[in-house]
Amino acid sequence: MPPAHILNAPTRLMKNIGYAKDYRYDPDTPDGFSGADHFPDAMDRETYYKPTRNGYEAQITERLRQRVALRARAQRG
Repeated sequence: MPPAHILNAPTRLMKNIGYAKDYRYDPDTPDGFSGADHFPDAMDRETYYKPTRNGYEAQITERLRQRVALRARAQRG
């Protein structure tokens, strides 16, 4: 089951049990990245893509590094 904060809350009951509570929409944040974790709580974050330092992938590496920092800052509150 995904975390309740990312689930749609079309009914009052769903809102009352926490669906969509504290949902952060990426485009509404100053950095355009909320850092929200959309994986189930018991699931560890995995790294599925490891770019090289060659060409455009070097830029991707930097962007991923920035996202890790933004996520850590968002989770600290």
